[in-house]
Amino acid sequence: MLEIQNLTKTFGTLTVLDGVSLAVEQGDVVAILGPSGSGKTTMLRCLNFLETADSGVLTFDGEAFDMRTISRRDIARLRKKTAFVFQNYNLFRNKTALENVTEGLIIGRHMPKVQAIDIAKKALTKVGLADRMDHYPVQLSGGQQQRVGIARAIATNPEIIYFDEPTSALDPELIGEVLAVMRQLAEEGMTMLVVTHELNFAKNVSSKVLFMEDGSILEEASSHDFFAAPREGRVREFLRSISTDHIY
Repeated sequence: MLEIQNLTKTFGTLTVLDGVSLAVEQGDVVAILGPSGSGKTTMLRCLNFLETADSGVLTFDGEAFDMRTISRRDIARLRKKTAFVFQNYNLFRNKTALENVTEGLIIGRHMPKVQAIDIAKKALTKVGLADRMDHYPVQLSGGQQQRVGIARAIATNPEIIYFDEPTSALDPELIGEVLAVMRQLAEEGMTMLVVTHELNFAKNVSSKVLFMEDGSILEEASSHDFFAAPREGRVREFLRSISTDHIY
C-alpha cells in the first residue's frame, strides 16, 4: 500500500533522516518509537509533504513519486487519500467541533454543506463526542480536542492516517480516551502510522514497531517480537527507560 525508499532530509548541516526505507501493508498499525530528535515526526511530515524531502521515492497504491520533485497536483491528490493527526490538535479556535470537521470537507473537498454536516456528525459520534458538537475548543478538554482532530481525519475516509504523538500534549488521565478511539480504528482495519511513546499501545494494538535513532530505523519487527526479544541493545535500554505502568 505504502512504501518509501531512501528517504533523506537535512536542516542545514543536520541530517535528520538518513536513508529511511519502510513498507506498510493495508491494515497495518505501525508504531514508531525512539528518543526525541530521532527523526520520527520529520518522517511523518515528509510522508504527508508538510516537509520537502531531499531525496526518496514514495510508492502509494502502486504509483511511485519522487519526494523531492513531486508536483503540487500530485501532493493534493495523495493528501486526499491520507489524513494527519497533530500532537497539538490544530483546531480552529473560533469554530465549533462540528465546524472544525466540516471545514476541510467543504473548503478543501468542495463537498455540499448538507453532506459535510452529515459526515461530520457521524465522525464525531464515532469518537464519542455526539454531545459536544456545538462546543468550541476552549470548552473542550485536551482529550476531547484531540478526538475532534481524529474525527476530522476519519471524516475524509482516508486510506491511511498519520498520528504524530497524539497523546503527548495530554494530561495522563486524558490519554486513555484518545487511545481507546485509536484502538477502535485499528480493530476496524484502519491503516495507521503512529509516532508514540505509549508502549502499551504499541505492544497491544500495533502490528509492527519501528525504532528510530539518529535519523535511521535501528530495528523493525512485529510488535510481538519487538517487545518479546528486541535484537538491539539500544532498544532494550530504551524500553527499560520508559514506564509501562499504565495499560490501555
